[in-house]
Amino acid sequence: MTDHHLRELARLCGIAPHWRTHWGEERAVAQHDLARMLSALGYPSANNSELADSRARALQRNASRMRPPLIVMNTGERVRIPADGVHSRIGRVVMDDGACIDMRLNEYADGFVLGAALDKTGYHRLIIDDRETLIAVAPQRCFTLDDIAPDARMWGLTAQIHALRMPGDGGSGGFGAIGALATSAARHGADAIAISPSHALFCADPHHFSPYSPSTRFFLNTAHIDLAATFSQDKIAHAIHVADIASQMARLEALELVDWRGANTIRRKLHAALYECFRENITHDVHLNADYQRFSEISGSRLVDHARFEALHAHYYNNDFTRCDWRMWDAGHRDPASPYVQAFAQENHHAINFHIFLQWLAFRSQSAAQRKAKDSGMRIGLIGDLAVGVNSGGSHAWSAPDDLLDGLSVGAPPDPLAPQGQSWGLTAFSPRGLVDSGFAPLIATLRAMMVNAGGVRIDHAMGLARLWLSPAGEDASHGAYVSYPFEDMLRLVALESQRHRAIVIGEDLGTVPEGFRDRLESAGVYGMRVMQFERDHDGFRKPQHYTRGAVSMTSTHDTPTIAGWWCGRDLDMREQLEFFGPGQNRAGEDSARAHDRDQMRQAFLDAGVCDHHALNDGDVERVADAAVSFIAQAQCALALAPLEDALAEDEQPNLPGTVDQHPNWRRRHRARADMLLEAPQVRARLKAIARLRNRQS
Repeated sequence: MTDHHLRELARLCGIAPHWRTHWGEERAVAQHDLARMLSALGYPSANNSELADSRARALQRNASRMRPPLIVMNTGERVRIPADGVHSRIGRVVMDDGACIDMRLNEYADGFVLGAALDKTGYHRLIIDDRETLIAVAPQRCFTLDDIAPDARMWGLTAQIHALRMPGDGGSGGFGAIGALATSAARHGADAIAISPSHALFCADPHHFSPYSPSTRFFLNTAHIDLAATFSQDKIAHAIHVADIASQMARLEALELVDWRGANTIRRKLHAALYECFRENITHDVHLNADYQRFSEISGSRLVDHARFEALHAHYYNNDFTRCDWRMWDAGHRDPASPYVQAFAQENHHAINFHIFLQWLAFRSQSAAQRKAKDSGMRIGLIGDLAVGVNSGGSHAWSAPDDLLDGLSVGAPPDPLAPQGQSWGLTAFSPRGLVDSGFAPLIATLRAMMVNAGGVRIDHAMGLARLWLSPAGEDASHGAYVSYPFEDMLRLVALESQRHRAIVIGEDLGTVPEGFRDRLESAGVYGMRVMQFERDHDGFRKPQHYTRGAVSMTSTHDTPTIAGWWCGRDLDMREQLEFFGPGQNRAGEDSARAHDRDQMRQAFLDAGVCDHHALNDGDVERVADAAVSFIAQAQCALALAPLEDALAEDEQPNLPGTVDQHPNWRRRHRARADMLLEAPQVRARLKAIARLRNRQS
């Protein structure tokens, strides 16, 4: 086995054998790392025989003239069909509205091309020789803010769902609190609330509460259920009484941090009591029963699989939590199609129906929150957050393993913030699996994100083009970039965006491929311009530097809040956790921060959003005033202020690189969601944003 042949195989399989660092240096992926990556993708290369066999299979696959299950194209293009088994010279296109068009097939290169272009977007069926192929005809760009209101300069807030408070929430925020916040923000002129990921986690396991490590992205986190979206207050009060949890709820709701174990325990009791009530009275409420049945039918087999997974996961977790990962289950339970799973489903049908019931409640809750946002006057409403991957021990990986990569973890290459790189412990779509399935899991994920929202933020949007993957158990320095079918994925994002009238934001922070941001912008995907990162050798860039095809922000959930950065709260945490790198110390970091503060102060002065004499080193309220006004001045079509910055809070929601050392995803705001924005300083801050964005409250 030669290095040349191994690297050639890597290229054939979509692995980049070389990569460029953050500092512009060219690096080669080590041979043993390439071999492990190839093996995880199904192309072993431990010896010359394996290498030759893998190379032959890769070449055959790349040269295949087999017709894929889905052909993706833009409007105005003519469909090209591989020549495999095509005998007829006439193809019938059945449009998604039912109309039929017969077209002649013309020879083209090594296949055929339809005689006319398709101009109608949608998913159409092409039938040739009684064989059917799906054709996705996508628009040139996503649905954008200009489609809502041309040249408008909208604004909104970002919020961590769990951090919001409402009476009766049981100790963590949910969609009811999001609806209340949206109603309040709309009164101040906001058009959007961008929320943390609401994907399904693990009902039985309170330790898995990071919203960015979901079990599946097809369904919702049942911790966010708003019971008032489905049940009357009398029924909820009765269920609380039956479950005997009133005192525990009051204790949990008073805490400064979310107690996920406690909240999970009482929530399970409350939901169980309501489920029994629903079962007993299901025939009495025809409307609710019909809605439940309709949701179950539309969700189909994916919902059944997820409910079975949850029931099995609870069975193993409650008996031996060390076997909670499905890969540790009994062999017969690892395959969702096995007779053992079927038998378990029959014996535990009530438990499985309970999880279907919970997903129904969660869907209704999310829908109600978006409806409240829109009814309050928001032009966008909720913007959901799509996590970059899923937990490899979760529902999606169990129910459809071919959709995902096995044995590889998503992350980021080494950079100044993480010299060893980052490995997030997530698995992602398999590039080959996407093509072979007709992109079904991607389409289902996009639809789940957009059905009850006015927009979606794609976390680590570079994953549409490539992902940094490393072998499971290794740190990210042993990884490499794996390519994805970027153009097809981007076209499908645009198609679903237009069909749902949902805007798309791509998180394009970090190491970005050359030309990537320009391609996103041409497709109508908004990039992110975070003030803390928008710097050059002269200091912080002016708001006028930010382009319209992006979203301006003060900070993100992974960075210090503006108040925390200004007063050095992030440095306090780094010192406490010994996070300073080689050659770094607190004195040096304080000196660098003082210089950075001077540069930020100057940027604020130049933008006219502060007075020099008023902005001292400890004045976090005025710094928050200046920061949100600064991003409001940007030319971006949308400005988003994190709720932590709108409230001038100094604690950040998440500290990357920590698990238990920092209360990640546990902090809660002090006031109720419907009252958070009513403090005089906050009202004045939001009024300034509305004025600068030309949308008075």
